[in-house]
Amino acid sequence: MLEVKAVNYQNPVDAKLLVELLNGYACDPLGGETPLRDDVKANLAKRMENVPGAYSFIAFLNGEAVGLLNAFTGFSTFNAAPLINIHDVYVKSEARGQGAVDGLFAAIEEVAKALGCCKITLEVLENNPAAHKAYNRLGFAGYELGGDGGHALFWQKSLK
Repeated sequence: MLEVKAVNYQNPVDAKLLVELLNGYACDPLGGETPLRDDVKANLAKRMENVPGAYSFIAFLNGEAVGLLNAFTGFSTFNAAPLINIHDVYVKSEARGQGAVDGLFAAIEEVAKALGCCKITLEVLENNPAAHKAYNRLGFAGYELGGDGGHALFWQKSLK
């Protein structure tokens, strides 16, 4: 049985599961294979609690925490409306293909609709065909404005 619950960042059990699942993602080959730093583990839930528009959901299969989605509100200037960006999606390898992603995405879509968001965005690694397939199935596609601009690329500049 699949159940998806919103994370209460102040709840110690939720905070522990949030860190455990995110650390599982960080240790995964598609998460960089580097565990979270101790300071991140110690402070993640407290800091996320103080981020306006932060949303986290945990998927449980038969009572076991198997998946995590972290998302944050943003704003679309072209639509003059809020949006939600999915920042992290992780499902334990042994639970993949059992509906956890669908449940997590349904939960954040419900939030986005309640907030009057114009869209939900996410980033996905080029070499993650399983995620591409799942996200396409859920209605996501590469971002383009049209014209000669082509597809958007997600870039970063590390400050730490």
